[in-house]
Amino acid sequence: MSQTNSCTTQWRQLREWFDSPLGRTLQAQEVQHLRAVLPNLYGTVAAQLGQIGQLDLMDACIAPTRILLDHHAGPDGCVVRGQPEALPLDTKSADVLILPHTLDFCDDPHQVLREVSRVLRPEGHVVILGFNPMSLWGFRRLTARRPRVAPWCGKFFHLSRIKDWLALLDFETMHGTMLYYRPPLRNEGFMHRLHFLDKMGDRWWPMMAGVYLVVAKKRVVGVTPLPLSWKTKRAVGSVATQPAARGMILPFQRKQ
Repeated sequence: MSQTNSCTTQWRQLREWFDSPLGRTLQAQEVQHLRAVLPNLYGTVAAQLGQIGQLDLMDACIAPTRILLDHHAGPDGCVVRGQPEALPLDTKSADVLILPHTLDFCDDPHQVLREVSRVLRPEGHVVILGFNPMSLWGFRRLTARRPRVAPWCGKFFHLSRIKDWLALLDFETMHGTMLYYRPPLRNEGFMHRLHFLDKMGDRWWPMMAGVYLVVAKKRVVGVTPLPLSWKTKRAVGSVATQPAARGMILPFQRKQ
């Protein structure tokens, strides 16, 4: 089986997994965090690379033009067919790109980010959701039977590696957050009773969440960005930034 077909199969399995009780619970939290981020990202064109689950990840996006790209076009024509390694978009044509676990389930994550850099306009933003290998989810992946099924067949990149890749492409990491501290269990009722772990984890073990969300801005070539004053939440290791100039995105608010 070719790499492209393997990636397409994994992405189909991931889409089906997000329709399971555990997947729906996770995606509900991801949408909640995206709703806190997307209204602050201005522009006219936004695109999502990969369709997962039943929820609209771009529902809080303020861009009037929204494009959903996937390996297969939808029956109603609302999905544009394309591979994340070769986006069917013009250079400097988009303002916001959303990658919901796209890097975890693609053939070449470096090429995907190069395409993101090509397609984004200067000062445009990329929003990345990824599974955290330094978590109970990462441990579950290590112990999964082979061949692994979704989501355990994903790559699960370290957050530090994602930030390094972005920096090499002249992206400035604006801020990020960790989410979903519950273990990946199948019992929906039991998972609901463990909801308190999300509040506890955000305070006591923030880097052990199952998923991270990162927002990065494409720098303008030839312009030196103003230095950012980093501020740490009460929980050591969580990520938040304090803008040093007007016009930058405000940091996330801690969940109540």
